[in-house]
Amino acid sequence: MRLAVPGRALVLVGGMPGAGKSTLLAGLAPDPRVAVLDSDVHRARLRRALPRTRYGAYRWLVHTAHRCAVLRAACSRTEVVVVHLPATGPRTRAAVARLAALTGRRAHLVWLHVDPEQARLGQRVRGRVVGEGSFAGHAARAAATTADLLAGHVPPGWHEVTVLDRNRARAGLVLDAP
Repeated sequence: MRLAVPGRALVLVGGMPGAGKSTLLAGLAPDPRVAVLDSDVHRARLRRALPRTRYGAYRWLVHTAHRCAVLRAACSRTEVVVVHLPATGPRTRAAVARLAALTGRRAHLVWLHVDPEQARLGQRVRGRVVGEGSFAGHAARAAATTADLLAGHVPPGWHEVTVLDRNRARAGLVLDAP
C-alpha cells in the first residue's frame, strides 16, 4: 500500500496488539528523511539491561521511553515520523493528532484491522502475549474504532485515514515522501 506523505508528517500505525504493526514497519525501506519508531527497540534494550527482570516490571519504562522518543522525533527536523502504538483508545489517537498539529505535521492514521484470533496468533508468533484482561479491552476498543473508520468517520485532527486488513498489510507499506 502506498501512502503519500508530502511535507512534514506524522504517521500513526495503530491496531490491537498482535495486529502486525511491527511487521509492517519492519518492511519499510530505509530513508534518511523518515524516522520509524517502534517500542520494540526500547523493550530489547531494557531486556538486555535487565535480563533477570520480568517484562511486566519495566513495561511502564518501555512505554515512557517510547513516548519520549515520539515527542523528540515529532519536534525534530525529520520530515516524516512513523509511530507504532496500539492506539486502540480514542484519547491516544487524539493526543497523537494534537502532537502532529503542534509540531506542524500532517497526521496520517494507518489502522490495522484484524480479528482477535489473528491478533492472538500474531502475539504467540512474536513471543509476547498480552494478558487476557488487557487484550479484551484492546479488542473491544479496536472493534469500535474499526467500525467508525470503515463507516467513513475521520477523527478530528487526522488528515488521512487508511484501514488495512492483514492481507493488505502483508503487501507492505511504501511511503511516498517528497
